Amino acid sequence: MNEREALERLGAMHAITPDYYDIWGQRHALSDASYIALLGALGVHARTAQEVETAIREAESERLQDVLPPVIVVREEAAPWALSLNLAAADANEPIAWRLIEEGGACHEGVFERAGANSAGSARREASLQAAAPCGYHRFALLREGKLLGETSFVVVPARCYRPPAVEHGGRVWGAAVQLYAVRSERNWGMGDFTDLAALLAQWGARGADIVGVNPLHALYPHNPEHASPYSPSSRCFVNVLYLDVEAVADFGECAQARARTDAPEFQSRLQALREAELVDYAGVAAVKLPLLALCYTHFREQHLARGTPRAQDFRAYQHAHAPALRQQGLFEALQEHFHGDDAQVWGWPAWPGAYRDPASPEVARFAAAHAERIEFYEYLQWQAELQLAAVGRQAAELGLGVGLYQDLAVSVDRGGAEAWANQDLYAIAASVGAPPDDFNLRGQDWGLPPLAPERLRAAAYAPFVATLRANMRHAGALRIDHVMALARLFWVPQGGEPRDGGYVRYPFEDLVGIVALESHRNRCMVIGEDLGTVPDEVRATLARVGALSYRVLLFERQQSGEFKRPADYPANALVTAATHDLPTLAAYWEGRDLLLRQELGLYPSEEVHQAQVGARVHDRARLLRALEQEGLLPEGASADPASLPQMTHAFMLQIHAFLARSSACVLVVQPEDVLGMREQMNLPGTTSEHPNWRRKLPLALERWPEDAGFAELARLLAALRPSAAAGG
Repeated sequence: MNEREALERLGAMHAITPDYYDIWGQRHALSDASYIALLGALGVHARTAQEVETAIREAESERLQDVLPPVIVVREEAAPWALSLNLAAADANEPIAWRLIEEGGACHEGVFERAGANSAGSARREASLQAAAPCGYHRFALLREGKLLGETSFVVVPARCYRPPAVEHGGRVWGAAVQLYAVRSERNWGMGDFTDLAALLAQWGARGADIVGVNPLHALYPHNPEHASPYSPSSRCFVNVLYLDVEAVADFGECAQARARTDAPEFQSRLQALREAELVDYAGVAAVKLPLLALCYTHFREQHLARGTPRAQDFRAYQHAHAPALRQQGLFEALQEHFHGDDAQVWGWPAWPGAYRDPASPEVARFAAAHAERIEFYEYLQWQAELQLAAVGRQAAELGLGVGLYQDLAVSVDRGGAEAWANQDLYAIAASVGAPPDDFNLRGQDWGLPPLAPERLRAAAYAPFVATLRANMRHAGALRIDHVMALARLFWVPQGGEPRDGGYVRYPFEDLVGIVALESHRNRCMVIGEDLGTVPDEVRATLARVGALSYRVLLFERQQSGEFKRPADYPANALVTAATHDLPTLAAYWEGRDLLLRQELGLYPSEEVHQAQVGARVHDRARLLRALEQEGLLPEGASADPASLPQMTHAFMLQIHAFLARSSACVLVVQPEDVLGMREQMNLPGTTSEHPNWRRKLPLALERWPEDAGFAELARLLAALRPSAAAGG
């Protein structure tokens, strides 16, 4: 075996694939340098031939040590379950007792009879587990003569994800996909909040919608509110507290000091300026919200915690139910606030003094004891966010929406945040999640987020993954899993490298998909897998098998000829939308504004590439018109000549959504940006400060939506094509 073969073998042992194909079908072999960097991110030294050889021996040895893997995931319908046991030589040919303890306490026991070692003389032994256990998280153990040989987590999962009745048996629903921060209202404090979200559910539900989606609501950074990307969170298990409606907090109503401060003319003037701003002023919003929330917390301490009132008991119950993760979240917030206050360059825990980078260090414990009240303040904020988001979830049910609130789960976390700090052993901190080049990102993408290390995730029996799903499903009727291919493989970019230097790392797809299905049922939450970009065929096939919806965007849905697919060609097992937050609005796409913007910002590798995309867009405009013409949906007075529609009109937008509403896809979501004819993109991938990402507000105040003729016209159209489940459709 030569050095390259040894490196590839070591990579395969750690789930690194030797090559990848880009979106144009071109093969890229992983370089030796990329292998070494990716292995290094996993803690495996492979810089020399000797290190590679040693690492191979160590990996082989480790795989022979444990009798059972750290977790076993089986399908409920596949019983009796086939197991692979890794027995010591002395036990390989002896009867082995087993015990399966269900999470509810029921116990099953039996014996694996002698089977003999295999022909190679190894101690690996195949066994059939004759037991019936319900879906859930159980414990499985092996024993010989009463002595425990090994124990593991045993997860039984259902065949398919949960589906609400509204989308079963041919049901088709529609609704909105909203960037919550962008919601403008006459009462919020400068950005959309949970009260606005409740109003959105009521408004769209009253018009016949059954689903309202939002961007990820994950926790960001209170100390640095300008870190605005919802897809780069501090934690996916907690919530961005800037979405709190301060005036809806019970303690605000009780606290005369808080109310007096907000009633002051200068404070009201600040609020009005925040509301009227064209872009979300995150720093300004934080500057008015957080001090008021601190007053609310002080009131709560004095009037409830000190007296042990029922509300105090509710808070203590919340703390207990979410420990220890909640305490670590609050501790992180307090530490980051402390160190950032001393030095504004401290962007996250990797920039803290060394002793504090370890959550278990004595220095961290002493800080926690000295700052207990501040830590509890951040826990209190999460409690309030939980209460308000839970109320939104309940309202969706009370309104009778067929699906309800539709939440979004980011692919990973920010490397400087709470979750990466608390779980450093789970993440490959020296790598970033990204994507190879494609039509919209010709240089590839590096999202700057550390990936979970698959072997470490499995060693934790997938508990962090389960916790993340539960945190994002418990108040939702649907969950969109961003970049769902991450359940099967992720494109890792070595830290300091370019996306072209990256490679794919495989994940235990069947295990993770099974757990998604289990949590889907437990939370009664439909699953949508965002499967855009370079998607292996087996990913979409598996998602379809387990009942997770595919995510289909009009702009990408093409026939082999390049023509747009007809509505009848869309899969029923899908959510369909015209565009996304990462793409131009319909108006910007039609008028080529996104291409001009990319040119102005220098995002094209060459002018030739820019001109090629301009030419392609001309053809796509004609293709879209032909697709509408075939369905009899061309706007009045228009023809299939793109010159006949130089701009995106409201009528044209309606016909495009009528086209999508006719599709077989069981869910259709509309972007308010398209309803309002916006030409500015919410997020432009590949940019940071060059473009106002995650800051642009909707032009129409929430209170004005019910009387907006364009919204009413769209709603009538979609309600006729997809009658509401609540209306008995």
